[in-house]
Amino acid sequence: MLKDDTLANVLYVDLSKKQFWVEKRPNLFDKYIGGVGVGIQLLHEECPNGCDALGAQNPIILAVGPLNGLFPVASKTITLFKSPHSGNLGESHAGGRSAIAIRLAGYGAIVIRGASEIPLYLTIDNNQVHFRDASALWGMRSVITAGRVIRGKETAAGFRTIMRIGRAGEKLIPYAGVATETYRHFGRLGLGAVFGSKKLKALVISGKGSLPVSDPKSYQKIYDEIYQAAVNTSAMKKYHDLGTPENVLPLNKIGALPTRNLKDAQFEGASQISGETFAEHYLGRRLACAHCPVACIHLAALREPYGDEDFFYKTSMIAYDYEPLYAMGPMLGISDARGLLKLLEKVDEVALDAMSTGVILAWATEAQEQGLISEKETSGINLSWGDYTSYLKAIPLIVEQPNDFYQALARGVVHAASIYGGMDFALAFGKNEMPGYHTGPAAHIGAFIATRHHHCDNAGYSVDQKVLVKEKLTPRELAETLLKEERWRQILTSLAICFFARDIYKPDLVSRALQIAGFDIAPEDLHRLGEEIHSEKYRFKFREGFSLDDYHLPKRIFETPSAVGVLDEKYVRQTIEQVKQILAGRK
Repeated sequence: MLKDDTLANVLYVDLSKKQFWVEKRPNLFDKYIGGVGVGIQLLHEECPNGCDALGAQNPIILAVGPLNGLFPVASKTITLFKSPHSGNLGESHAGGRSAIAIRLAGYGAIVIRGASEIPLYLTIDNNQVHFRDASALWGMRSVITAGRVIRGKETAAGFRTIMRIGRAGEKLIPYAGVATETYRHFGRLGLGAVFGSKKLKALVISGKGSLPVSDPKSYQKIYDEIYQAAVNTSAMKKYHDLGTPENVLPLNKIGALPTRNLKDAQFEGASQISGETFAEHYLGRRLACAHCPVACIHLAALREPYGDEDFFYKTSMIAYDYEPLYAMGPMLGISDARGLLKLLEKVDEVALDAMSTGVILAWATEAQEQGLISEKETSGINLSWGDYTSYLKAIPLIVEQPNDFYQALARGVVHAASIYGGMDFALAFGKNEMPGYHTGPAAHIGAFIATRHHHCDNAGYSVDQKVLVKEKLTPRELAETLLKEERWRQILTSLAICFFARDIYKPDLVSRALQIAGFDIAPEDLHRLGEEIHSEKYRFKFREGFSLDDYHLPKRIFETPSAVGVLDEKYVRQTIEQVKQILAGRK
C-alpha cells in the first residue's frame, strides 16, 4: 500500500473536448513504481497501433516516481509518446523543477489526449486545470520570451514549472524539443512537434502539496547517506566544477571526439571549447535542478555590443552541456567559443534539438563539399567547416523551410540523405542522429539497440572505455553487457533518478529508499522488474515497426578509427544479432 496515495493519481486532459479528470491507478504504480515503468503502460493504453505521430491520437505521457521530492538527485520527469522522428518509441527526460511540481500538485502521471483547434497553454494548479488562449504567443520568435510572458500571467504560488515549445515545434519539425525552466529541455525525438501538432504552446504546473514519510528517523538516515555521496564524490565534483563539457579533452585525447561529421575523431581546436576554457573565461552561473545539491548546469555569460553604440552591451546567459557542445562545435569544425555559444543560443531560441541539428548540418556541409548539393539548395549559403556564421544563417531556414532542401533537412539526416545522397555519412541510428562518442563498437551498437536510441540508455561508451580497451568481448558477451545495464536503468528511470547518480542508487539503496516511500521491493526483484519494463518498451517499438533485421549502419563509423581502433562491421552486426536472440529468449 502506498504511503502517499497521491502518487497513484493520473491526471487526464482532453484538449479536443477541453475536459480533465483524475483516475486513481494504485495497481499500476504498485507494480511498475512510476516514471518510465508506469509511463510505458499508459502509452500502450493510450496510443493506438500505427497512429500518426502528429495526429490527435498520439498522447503525451508525463510521469514521475516515488523518490521525486523525497531524496537528492531524484530530479527527472519522464515523457513518453510516439516519436515523429523515429516513428516508434519516443522517450525524453528533463530536469529542472518539473518533477517536483508534478509530485507536489498531487500526481504521479499526466496524460494529454486530443488536439486543440486553436493555440493554447495548459495551467495545472493542484486540482484545477485551465485552458488558456495562446494565440498571441504562437509564432513568437523566442521560446525564452514566450516563457517570460507566461510567467508574468500565471501567478500561482508553490513549485512551478513552465514547459513550452518554440517555432520549431510549431512548424512540426520532428526533432523539435520542449524547453523547461529556460535551460533544461525534453530534447530528443520530437516531443516539441507533438506539442505543436496539438496546438499546445506550453504546460504550466504548480504544486503546493507535501509528501509524508512513514519513518522520519530512517528517512533522515538514508537522505543523509545519499546527500553525502552526492556532494563528496569526485564524479559529482567534476559535474559541479566543469559540468559535462569536462568530457571534451579526455574524449579528444583518446581519439573519440566526432569531428567534421566524423571524418576525424580528434579535434585540433578542442582546448578552445573545453569545459576548462568555458569555466575560466565564460562561466556566469551554476544552477541546480530542484532537490539536487550538485549544480551541474553551467551557464555562459556572452557579452556583446547592443546595436551600433560603443557603450551599450547585452549579456546573454547560455547553457552549455557536452552533447549540444559536441554537435555544434567539433562536429561542425567550430573552435571559436563565442561563435559556438551563439549557435547554442540560436537552437535554444527556436527549441530545436541541438544534437540532431548539429549532425544534420554536418551532413549538409559534407554533401556540399562533395557536390551533392550547391548554393542553389542552401539559398546561397556556403556551409563551411569552422564558419559559425554560415550555420547561424542556416538554422532559421531549417525552421522556416523556404525550399525543398530545407524541408528535407527539417525531417532529419536520414530523410535528407535519402533524397540527395550521402547515406554513407548520414550519422544516425534508428533515424535518431548520433551522440558525441566514437569510443568503439559498444557506443554505436548501444545507440542503435537502445529503446530510445540514446547514449545514456546502456552506456555503451563506458563499456568501450572500461572493457573493450583492455579485452575484446565476444558478440554475445557485449550484447549481454549492454542489455544488463539498460534493464537496470529502467529502474532508475522509473524512480526518475538523474543518471549522474547511478553509482549512488545501487539496488540495495534503492530498495531501502523505496521502503521509506511505502514500497516493499527486494533488490533481486528490482532486476526482474527492470527486465520486464525493458521488454514492454521493446514491445511498443516492434509494434510500431522497429526491426533488428532491417537496419542501416552508416559506413562512416567503420572508416574513421575509434578509441579502440577501426571498427569491425562483422563484429558489430554479430552483436546486434545476439541482441535479437536475447530479446527473443534464445540462448
